[in-house]
Amino acid sequence: MEASPRQHFEGPGQLPLEDDSGSVRAIGDRIVIDGLTVADERAAKVVRERAEAGSPPAETVTKAIEIGTRVIDTEGTATNVDYVQRVFEERVGKLHEDLSETLESGSAEIAQHIAENFDTDRADSVQGEIKQMLVTAIQHQQQELQKMLTTEDASNPLVAVQLRSAKLMLEAEERHRKELATLRESTSKENRALHAQVRELTERVSVQLERSEGDQRVAEAEEAGTRKGFTFEEGVFEAVSEIAAARGDCATHTGAESAEGGGKKGDVLVELGAADGPALGRVVFEVKDKKLSKNVAWQELNEAMAARAASYGVLVVAGEERVPAGREQLREYEGNKLIVAVDRDEPGALPLAVAYRLAAARVSMARDRELTVDGAEVRAVAEEATSCLRQAQAIRSTLTSIKTSSDKAKSGLNEMVDAVGAKLERIDALVAEADAGSRVEDRRSAGQGSPG
Repeated sequence: MEASPRQHFEGPGQLPLEDDSGSVRAIGDRIVIDGLTVADERAAKVVRERAEAGSPPAETVTKAIEIGTRVIDTEGTATNVDYVQRVFEERVGKLHEDLSETLESGSAEIAQHIAENFDTDRADSVQGEIKQMLVTAIQHQQQELQKMLTTEDASNPLVAVQLRSAKLMLEAEERHRKELATLRESTSKENRALHAQVRELTERVSVQLERSEGDQRVAEAEEAGTRKGFTFEEGVFEAVSEIAAARGDCATHTGAESAEGGGKKGDVLVELGAADGPALGRVVFEVKDKKLSKNVAWQELNEAMAARAASYGVLVVAGEERVPAGREQLREYEGNKLIVAVDRDEPGALPLAVAYRLAAARVSMARDRELTVDGAEVRAVAEEATSCLRQAQAIRSTLTSIKTSSDKAKSGLNEMVDAVGAKLERIDALVAEADAGSRVEDRRSAGQGSPG
């Protein structure tokens, strides 16, 4: 920069500073430099590089002056701080010496004063005075508390508690009396309603018993004839055995025995005439407690006849609802198959006997071709027997329905009687509880004294 040797004085606030290097003026918060040359290689390099990068040289020089000024100011502050620190350390050291001398000179006096005022063996020590003050305060509080608890006015908390307790007891007794009166009235109404229900139930029971008396006798007779402890298959075998024994035939329970050709098909095997000599033919009974389709039913019968070397097969099912779809019972199919539905609990009824006789007749006719039998008459008799069986089953179904209704009526009657008994017991318990509570309250009222 070119320096100008001229000096300017433009008014107050200006400070001219001149030397051989140039002119520097401090005007307010600004610095004006005229003809000042700075010989510093690093400064010149920074200004040149920043100028090449696009920063104006004046801006770079201004920032450099600002940064340098802050550094110079900081160095001055640090110098002041060092000075203050040295002065402070000197004063603190002197103060420490003064305090050490004072403490050394007065420690003996302080120790003696403490010993005189805090000696526990002396009555006029600080501890003794504090203890005496506490004893006096406690005695005063005890006297005040005793005085407060022995008074009979509202300032005594015990009197207030007794008054409140007496009031609550009176209110509770009044509520109890009202509740007891309400309970007695409600119990009386409930008793009258229950007595009316009992009379109505008694009349209904009498009518129902008259209606079901005859049905009950029928049900008891059926229950007496029902086998207990047998499966459906065992029951069918027992019934077939009785029929076979009356005809001179032999029946064998083969359901759990393997056949000569293998397998266990065929539950009951009947050998016709075997009680008196060689068997004249065989009939196999396949017993099922479930419903089969038509194809499965025929497969079961064919396998049973093949396994037991029988010429005729009878499918015995538990109830008409288990007869295969599209088939009828006691009607012959394919010349060697028959289906019969029997009662699960009493399989030895008439339907099984008819099926047995029809199967035995067909085996005898097939065995003796020269045997003259009126086939049409046999079919007619079989149809008549089937019709009679259906009528018998309808009557049995009616009897079963009557028994079911009777059992339901008896069960409902027992439930109603139990319910009435439970309600009566509840009434007795409520009355007893109310009476006991009343007696307790009476005794409490009689023994209650005045508060205080």
